[in-house]
Amino acid sequence: MRNTFTKTQATLALACALALGAFSATASAQEMNEHGLVTSSSGQVVMSGQGDCVHSGFGPAPSWTAGCHAARPVPVAQFIEKTIPAPAIAAAPLAVYERVVFDANVLFDSNKSNLRPAGRDSLDSFVGKIRGLENQSMMAVGYADRMGTDASNQVLSQDRVNTVKAYLVSQGVASNRVDTSARGERQPTTWAGECKDANNAKNVACMQPDRHVFIEISGTRLAK
Repeated sequence: MRNTFTKTQATLALACALALGAFSATASAQEMNEHGLVTSSSGQVVMSGQGDCVHSGFGPAPSWTAGCHAARPVPVAQFIEKTIPAPAIAAAPLAVYERVVFDANVLFDSNKSNLRPAGRDSLDSFVGKIRGLENQSMMAVGYADRMGTDASNQVLSQDRVNTVKAYLVSQGVASNRVDTSARGERQPTTWAGECKDANNAKNVACMQPDRHVFIEISGTRLAK
């Protein structure tokens, strides 16, 4: 029996062949795209130095990388807080204190407890020296000569030291800073054999050093 193809049949056959060829080409392209990645002997995808997949020379480039690896993270600007230390400040030098001692000796007339002009000058100079002293410790001691009774001389020495303290307080010295003591005719400055005349002008002059108030103060102040 003889096979005879009509023109219509031929046309249909040609269309089928073309369609089949197109389907095969698409499948082949897909297969090449799917197998376009270069893999190692263990089946792992080979990566380039830039982190991209390495492909064979088949297929369009965009389809090679699709699904090959995760998308690269988009760089995000980061803010790093940095503390700048404050400039160092040189420490102030430590204060240096020194301990000092001042004294004054105020003379009185015989049988008197009021200040002489020279006594005021001595006290004014003393007050000027002790200004600014810290941790002060002051002692004022009154004395009398050996003329008169022991009892009267004790009272006289007390009156003299009270006069000196009152003047110091009037010049700004705190009253509670000044301790006082009265020694009467005890602890004289002169020797008994020095002034042995009768109670006359010569003997009064000889005992002048015994009629006095001695003041001493110690404290600290900034060293100069």
